[in-house]
Amino acid sequence: MIFQKSTLSTFAIAFLLLYGAPGMSQTSEPMPSYEKSVSNLRNQRYCEVLYGKRHYFKLEVKVFNTQGLNLCPEDQWKTLTKESIEKTYSASFVVLNGPRYWMMDEIKAAGATVNQTKESFGGIEMNLRATIELGLMKQLMGSKHYSPNEIVRTTAFIYKAGTPVYELTSPAGDVYVMQSYSQIVNPNLTMSDLPDLAKQLKLPTGWSYKTRVLEQEFSLVANGIAYVLQDNLSNSYQRR
Repeated sequence: MIFQKSTLSTFAIAFLLLYGAPGMSQTSEPMPSYEKSVSNLRNQRYCEVLYGKRHYFKLEVKVFNTQGLNLCPEDQWKTLTKESIEKTYSASFVVLNGPRYWMMDEIKAAGATVNQTKESFGGIEMNLRATIELGLMKQLMGSKHYSPNEIVRTTAFIYKAGTPVYELTSPAGDVYVMQSYSQIVNPNLTMSDLPDLAKQLKLPTGWSYKTRVLEQEFSLVANGIAYVLQDNLSNSYQRR
């Protein structure tokens, strides 16, 4: 997905993700009461637009997503430009993130993640799904592959029993589950390539990639904050 040429490419995840143990949140806060649920998502195409404005030493990035509105029509997506969005929204930062394909089966959302804020980008309707705030040092350094970013949202990603999940494990033992794969870097990447994706990845020292089939339903919960990273192909993963 976006990746090489954008200093903030790791946000492709836009809506993207988080975790704790199955069914548990990353904090001690009570489990949220989910207000919205969308199912049958696995391998469903979507796109995102991220744009932001600088306020003194901070950059607030808004993440808009086509989920639930359309499947990101290819003809319209190809004509969309960063320059047109910069001009329309007086933005100092724009990323076109897509096309992407969900890898969970269902998404549940609550709180500010559920909203009616909608924009049209080049005729493609999108909803606001997340907000990211970056400090000055993060802006200067940029986002790196295999380096997590904090995403503000309240969601649960549901992976059904009997389905495969694709995971990255860091040298420290943190596990990141793929939330979406991308055709930004490799336009020919499909879901059938994921079991052997390690052959295409440039894994840092100590990192590993594996596939496993779930014996029971797996719920990845972000109770306010999700930790998301991207690999060198711009596939997005959320920490559990």
